Amino acid sequence: MNQPIRLSIGGMSCAGCVASVQDALSSVDGAVEVDVSLGERTATITGKVDAGDLIGAVQKAGFEAALLQSEEDESAKEEAELKEYRTLWRRAIIAGCIGLLLFIPGMAGLIPPPQQAQGIWIGISLVTLLVLVFVGGHFFRGAWSAMQNRRANMDTLVSLGTGTAWFYSTLVVLFPNLFPTLARHAYFEAAVIIIALVSLGSALESKARGKTSKALKKLIGLQPKQASVIREGFEQKIPLAEVGLDETIRIRPGERIAVDGVVIDGDSFVDESMLTGEPIPVSKEKGDQLFAGTLNTSGSFLMRAKHIGRETALAQIIEQVRKAQASKPPIGRLVDRIAAIFVPVVVTIAIIAAAVWYLFGPQPQFGYAVVSFMTILVIACPCALGLATPISIMVGIGRAAGLGILIRSGDALQQAGRLTSVVLDKTGTITEGKPAVTHRLPIEGISESELMLLAAGLEQHSEHPIARAICDAVDKESIPQTDAFNSIRGQGVTATIEGQTARLGNALYMHESSVDISNQTETADELSGQGVTPVYVAKDKQLIGLIGIADSARKDSHEAISGMQQMGLKVIMLTGDNQRTAQAIAANVGIDKVIADVLPADKAAVISDLQSKGEIVAMVGDGINDAPALAKADVGIAMYTGTDVAIESAGITLMRQSLSGVSDAIALSKATLKNIKQNLFGAFIYNLFGIPIAAGILYPAFGLLLSPVFAAAAMSMSSVTVVSNALRLRRTSL
Repeated sequence: MNQPIRLSIGGMSCAGCVASVQDALSSVDGAVEVDVSLGERTATITGKVDAGDLIGAVQKAGFEAALLQSEEDESAKEEAELKEYRTLWRRAIIAGCIGLLLFIPGMAGLIPPPQQAQGIWIGISLVTLLVLVFVGGHFFRGAWSAMQNRRANMDTLVSLGTGTAWFYSTLVVLFPNLFPTLARHAYFEAAVIIIALVSLGSALESKARGKTSKALKKLIGLQPKQASVIREGFEQKIPLAEVGLDETIRIRPGERIAVDGVVIDGDSFVDESMLTGEPIPVSKEKGDQLFAGTLNTSGSFLMRAKHIGRETALAQIIEQVRKAQASKPPIGRLVDRIAAIFVPVVVTIAIIAAAVWYLFGPQPQFGYAVVSFMTILVIACPCALGLATPISIMVGIGRAAGLGILIRSGDALQQAGRLTSVVLDKTGTITEGKPAVTHRLPIEGISESELMLLAAGLEQHSEHPIARAICDAVDKESIPQTDAFNSIRGQGVTATIEGQTARLGNALYMHESSVDISNQTETADELSGQGVTPVYVAKDKQLIGLIGIADSARKDSHEAISGMQQMGLKVIMLTGDNQRTAQAIAANVGIDKVIADVLPADKAAVISDLQSKGEIVAMVGDGINDAPALAKADVGIAMYTGTDVAIESAGITLMRQSLSGVSDAIALSKATLKNIKQNLFGAFIYNLFGIPIAAGILYPAFGLLLSPVFAAAAMSMSSVTVVSNALRLRRTSL
């Protein structure tokens, strides 16, 4: 599939607009997946599709669109958003000042009624019209565009409300005799103040919305603009875009690493916290991997570029975070469907309410009808409803990225908050994934050093993980030379060392080689019971010792698993290893249920079996053999140190080598879901109570009818409240 296309969308003001843009983009041939973000004002489209066709479809739907392809495009988008923010403030100030100049004298009785000072009121009508055209004109243009495309949105409500106020008031001024005496009231100040308050609310929302993508902007800012490359023996600074594969790059202390690659000369400590969330710098020496955006804290070294441009880990992380922030969880898609029909329903309610006031209300019936019509339209603007889900998703996924947790979609975020069971692969997930020597047990008369060097001599030509563990445990320069090396698959190795035949292997190999191991059998059984693999070492058919090899549990696995259990989750180990070894590791880390001896092809079936029992399951793994189970689980969680196939199959990726990331991801998911529900509850309750009050439900009992001005203030503050509540996720403790 082609690289996702990102568009900056202009003119979106509510969830109804999102639905229109989504429909327009989805209708383009080749568009497979479309995610439109109201919070970020962007759209991400996946599939074999032309960017020009997508832009054309958006423009045809009545919105603006521009391709976001480079960092310059992103900067231009930010500048445009800053310009919009300043414009909104300017509009709010201009309309607010004019509104107060009309409101205060009117309340103080300094302006005679329209029938006594028609000239003054005609002037006020013209001033109000100028405000509506030049300050609030974008509402009317947006409403007209929406109507041409047979839809309704927030602009429809604002323009209908303010337009009705101006039109009714102007009729009162020009033809006062058409109205009963009590209905001869003008609402020019209400129309202007509504424009001011809605613009103010949009400005505050825009400012707060800019903070939601703080984590993403931080990631984007990590990549340096230039790199110091060595070409033909000379060092030169070049733009990052000109760095090629296999280029040699010098990294000095305090510099950020430009691209992904490996150390080829020198050593240092590198701060990888932007990737992993771990604050402690990591030691790097020849052959070690490096990632773009990480910070060199001490020594100078040379590196070779292995991944550049969009192929670097940082670029892929940024792309994943962007896509996830634009995605919607099921709860968000439900809200979008509701919001798409919300505005037409509100207009219908406003018309019915106005009709009831006109037919059955007290004098002035026409005046009350107009006020209720205006107030309902203004108070019901669905901004808060449209922002409730995407704003929380943006902040939650951004917070996760800062903790070294990559969440690929809103679906994964929502599902993680509903989990009942977590299934953990053993090797590389609970354990380090790298066998190491844990026991050195020479027989009497043999030193540990002698035992280990002989074993390393035998294993130095083998690529087996056990061989690597033994060789890593000794000084490589002291390993003796060998002759006549031979490997017996599944049993052991033999070679000649200093004229003597030496052997290393399992019990079966020792028996077949006539080596007596009877005095070490009990020790070997004890090691096996602890999850340690016993390896026998012999010289001239005489046993000289036993070496224990184990893939040790990660230091924080027990604590992380305990944390999951305290959250009420069932924790299960799933492994292809034998039951005895698996049980030993499980006991060490506090897991009660173990499913062992499982073939790779059967792991997904285990997940299906749990799901059939009503469990909502997360699978955590890092290997190719985990990929089917990761895909089958309700939430797949992959370790970033794992294979690409595993990572692609997972909904969540942990950038740090620690299971604590699983608990953090689940806790953050629960917090985000709770935040979304708070926002939706607030938005629905606001409309549930706001619309009936605006319609006049309190008037018969209390004589209260809500002013359109107060309705505008309430509507604006509801959006600001939703965004502010979402921003609390940035400080939520996990």
